Formats: sequence, C-alpha cells, structure tokens
Amino acid sequence: MSSITTARPTIVDSFISRTIYSDITLVAFGVALTALAAQIQIPVSPVPFTFQTLAVLLIGASYGAARAGITMATYALAGLVGIPVFAGYSSGPEVLVGATGGFILGFIFAAMLTGYLAQKGWSTSPWKMFLNFSFGSILIYFVGIPVLAMVAFNADLQVAATFMLPYLLWDALKAVIAGAFLPSAWAVVKKIKKS
Repeated sequence: MSSITTARPTIVDSFISRTIYSDITLVAFGVALTALAAQIQIPVSPVPFTFQTLAVLLIGASYGAARAGITMATYALAGLVGIPVFAGYSSGPEVLVGATGGFILGFIFAAMLTGYLAQKGWSTSPWKMFLNFSFGSILIYFVGIPVLAMVAFNADLQVAATFMLPYLLWDALKAVIAGAFLPSAWAVVKKIKKS
C-alpha cells in the first residue's frame, strides 16, 4: 500500500513502487541531492548562486507534491538541527532566520507546487515544464525576498528585489535545463512501456 498517495503517477512512480521504505529512501536521497547542490555555488553575499533551486524543483516535479514537500521540510529540519546541508556547509537556526532562510522555507512550497503541477501533467512537455519551474521559482522568491529584505536590507523590499534580479537569469537557465530533462525522461518511460 502506498504511504504517500497522489492523484496521478510521477516519473519516479514509473520506476519505483510506492511503499513506506521507498518513500523514506527517496526523501533521504532528495535531502542529500539538495545538500550537494547547495555546495555547488558561486559565492555572493548575502545570497550565493547555487544549484539548490534546480534540485528542489526537479525533486518536486519527479516526486509529486506530498513526497517533495516532505523532502524539503526534512532538508530544512536537518539544517536546523545542525547537519551541514545548507550552502557553504552551514547549518543551525541562524541560517533559517538569516538572509537565505526565506528561500529555504520557500523550497518547501515550491517543491509542493511543482509536484502538484507534475501530477497534473506539467512535466511531460518542455514548455509545461519550463512554466512549472518558473512558477516554482517565483514562489521561492515570493517567500525569500521579504525575509532577505528584513535581514539584509533594512526591510526595504524594493532594494532586496533589485538585488535578486541577476538571479532571475540564473533561474531561467535552470528552468530551461529542467524543461529539456524531465520531458525526455518521460519519453524514455513511454518507449520502455511500449516494449
């Protein structure tokens, strides 16, 4: 019996049966992948360029809303209790209440949104996947920029939003990568099932 149910199978469900053991394994893998992606960075203060969002949104679109949300919540909790999973091998409550804390919390909601849209078929074509990732990225900014403004820019939302403008190009590139990757994976699944 499935431990986390969805309305429609995701790409992961095409390869792995849903059990409590597979869910725990996938959550652990997703946390590890996000932690690894956080370390691949271009250091910029106060918010580095990382590959975290790519990992977060791919996990969302691959896992589905519930499992992706649990994965990102587990990632945030792991960092909160001191496991060095955040960018620059950082951890602790000071990160979650710091300049990047809002973005980390935004990962939970963005993973759930991209997962939900994937369950509705938004991971099978490049354009839908691009839009799915764009909506997920916007949600990360929606949660992250106000926290960044409060912590690093004297609560000036406009200055914080202007600071984040170069990150839009970076995230658009990641959305293009995802737009090519996941639909290609679905095409492989369809070919395998026809064989």
